[in-house]
Amino acid sequence: MTESLRITLIGGPTALLEMGGARLLTDPTFDAPGSYASGTVTLTKTTMPAVAAEAIGAIDAVLLSHDQHFDNLDRSGRAFLSQVARVATTVAGAWRLGGNARGLEPWDSFEIATPSGRTLRITATPARHGPVGIEPISGDVIGFVLAFSDEPRRAVYVSGDTVWYEGVAEVARRFDVRLAILFTGSAKPRGAFHMTMDANDAIEAAHAFKEAAVTAIHNEGWAHFTETQAELTQAFKAVGLGERLRLLEPGVALTLPI
Repeated sequence: MTESLRITLIGGPTALLEMGGARLLTDPTFDAPGSYASGTVTLTKTTMPAVAAEAIGAIDAVLLSHDQHFDNLDRSGRAFLSQVARVATTVAGAWRLGGNARGLEPWDSFEIATPSGRTLRITATPARHGPVGIEPISGDVIGFVLAFSDEPRRAVYVSGDTVWYEGVAEVARRFDVRLAILFTGSAKPRGAFHMTMDANDAIEAAHAFKEAAVTAIHNEGWAHFTETQAELTQAFKAVGLGERLRLLEPGVALTLPI
């Protein structure tokens, strides 16, 4: 059955996803520019969101890859969580957030009845927020797969904050991903290594999800990103994947077949 997904980039990791009439929001960040100190790391936000929190409208679920970093859940984003029916996140994050937050281990899933009459199944996927050994520092992170229950393999993948590794490869083995929404930007808040996908990681993912169009978010709006969408585009073109990349402009909805 032919379907589409409408995606509107709000800024950073925050995007509105509309699928079968269901409205989902990834990692809410709605603060104005500013700095956030956490331990030995300071994160600096540099741009306003393209859409204000009060203009988003009703949301069926927030897909929160993790709650422990301000560039994935800032102060206004945290306040926004109380306005939605459900928040899907890590088990540790749900424990910290309480309320309407539901903790998911990788491969756990839940379902939403959509206005189109189809049931949308949301499955948590593995993620690793940096190199091997980073887990005690970065904390738990998950991604998400979105698929209708009557076509459970044909899917949209939302990577969350992860690098390319075996957990992402397993998503490609389990699902027929038709749209991959990758958190890119090669984030280097500690300077030494990237904690989100760089161009090489994104290219690996594109080859693994061989039938998928690719969109890239979480590559602007914060000072610790080291690769822009333009640089990612250049890398994709260099290896013959340019036609697979679908570019997003903040605040402008793009409808893609899935």
